[in-house]
Amino acid sequence: MKLLEGKTALITGGARGIGKAIAIAFAKQGANVAFSDMAADDNFHSLEKELQSLGVKAKGYVSNAAKFDDSQKMVDEIVADFGRLDILVNNAGITRDTLLMRMSEEQWDLVIDVNLKSVFNLTKAAQKVMLKQKSGSIINMSSVVGVSGNAGQSNYSASKAGIIGFTKSIARELGSRNIRCNAIAPGFIITEMTHKLPDDVRDEWVKKIPLHRGGTPDDVANVCIFLGSELSSYVSGQVINVCGAMNT
Repeated sequence: MKLLEGKTALITGGARGIGKAIAIAFAKQGANVAFSDMAADDNFHSLEKELQSLGVKAKGYVSNAAKFDDSQKMVDEIVADFGRLDILVNNAGITRDTLLMRMSEEQWDLVIDVNLKSVFNLTKAAQKVMLKQKSGSIINMSSVVGVSGNAGQSNYSASKAGIIGFTKSIARELGSRNIRCNAIAPGFIITEMTHKLPDDVRDEWVKKIPLHRGGTPDDVANVCIFLGSELSSYVSGQVINVCGAMNT
């Protein structure tokens, strides 16, 4: 039996990068997969087809995770389409990196809304379903810079640190109903976003990593499989660094 057989998962920001890797990994482990993104572009439609080709039920939803009403509506639609919701992966996120002296209020608000408020929005919507089921696993995507901070990323670091505090609080609130909540703190992961960095910047990051390589989206997805499955049935309120020992 596959590790996620019979479960339904929702991954926000699921059409590319880490979210896409999680969606595919979940489908390969037998989960039915709902994913969301801001627009139904080529990546969105191709992922939906790829997931369905793996023999599971899969559907993409166009939704803005930073909007409270959008999030509630999407979760209601997912429950209507799939019948249940067992795993929520709050993966949607953006960066607007710059030094504080140059950061605009808009850059601050946008990152906080997309990265942190979205976690509140989706968790509040999903908990209604999970409380009725008396089961569920919530996985929140933080970052090593949410643990240690980073110059030029005060907005991003604050949003990801907020996710950690939220995760620990929700684990305490919902644990009595068999609902677990954990966070993952990825380090330097090779994605479309990091490919935009100059080669010398990427090389400097890799030098700081004891495993001497950047991580892959699959490295993060494998930890999500663990946290979404019964293998982690006694793991809640934790932050798991996926960083090659960079943050140790």
